[in-house]
Amino acid sequence: MLTFLGISALPSSPIAAKPTSLPPDDGPSRIRADQWHLATLDSGEANKISQGEGVTVAVPDTGVYPHPDLRGNLLPGIDLINGGQHDDGQDDRNSHGTGMAGLIAAHGQEGSRGARGIAPRAKILPIISSTADNRSNPDDLGKAIEYSVSSGAGVISISSAGGSSPALRRAIREALRADVVVVAAVGNRPLDTEVGYPASEDGVIAVGGVDEFGTHAAVSVTGPEIDVVAPAVDIYSTSIDGKYRKGTGTSDATAIVAGAAALIRSKYPYLPAREVAHRLTATAVDKGPPGRDDEYGYGVIDLVAALTADVPPLGFESVSAPVGAGPSTTAGAQPGDESDGATARGLATLGVIVAAGVGWAVLARRRRRGDDPPPRISR
Repeated sequence: MLTFLGISALPSSPIAAKPTSLPPDDGPSRIRADQWHLATLDSGEANKISQGEGVTVAVPDTGVYPHPDLRGNLLPGIDLINGGQHDDGQDDRNSHGTGMAGLIAAHGQEGSRGARGIAPRAKILPIISSTADNRSNPDDLGKAIEYSVSSGAGVISISSAGGSSPALRRAIREALRADVVVVAAVGNRPLDTEVGYPASEDGVIAVGGVDEFGTHAAVSVTGPEIDVVAPAVDIYSTSIDGKYRKGTGTSDATAIVAGAAALIRSKYPYLPAREVAHRLTATAVDKGPPGRDDEYGYGVIDLVAALTADVPPLGFESVSAPVGAGPSTTAGAQPGDESDGATARGLATLGVIVAAGVGWAVLARRRRRGDDPPPRISR
């Protein structure tokens, strides 16, 4: 069994699995101010550089309702659960999938109204791979992954965690070999006690959560597999019937990181998936003990730095390399240049340890500069 990792809440019931009760005519005017994660991650500046154009993000989940804030960004998908009843995937009886899609690619409405996603010009491929009560199984998720790859998705956002199966493991590994960025939630306490699958799979970007102050979210599972963290507490997004939802969990953090991956893939269209993961980990804002740790991974994602920083590519590894030697990005590399078996965790570790040069040292210092932060995550 797989569990979907977001707790939606009505103001009167902090754990009720229902969309936030904001009427359609009132919600759009209020929601943007509640999306604290956008300002914290400086998404406005990031969107001056990239908005996710040309990238498709697959969302295997409860489906995606055609919310006004997603109009034009929602592709025809597939229903793998209800016998093809909603054969375009554009239906959602739960709100979870719609919320994840909004965090990735909502574009809002005129006058800064409505919800906005991290990559507002990316396309969403909706896949119904779980029932309305969030019940699913690994084989159904495996079919959703296969469909994502065959449909040309550049990023797959998996806001669920649990057990695996041979079919699911095979599908995930085939997606990685196909140069698709796979992002997955690590799991939520207290139901989960360790990093679930597919986040635990080598090569998958495993995402944990932080709160509004940049500290570890109590709901987020910890473990050595965690790569990066993102906002995961009181996260507002789109919901069914044109409404909005408030969620807490590593589901939300995962969708945000998937949006970040879409920004990178859009700016650097020939960057291999492993280099996308490397950019996210290498530019993350370090939290907790210096270096990678089991609560924060490599740190909180930094959208602007991930798009602009002078990050030595994987393979540029000589500790004696002179400053300025070699390329600073593999944006010009063609897909497929990577070797099979590369992992987000292993490769990111290698890049952090052995990359050298003044530019890299400056980047490392910048990543720790937020250790005495104002009330929000800082770079």
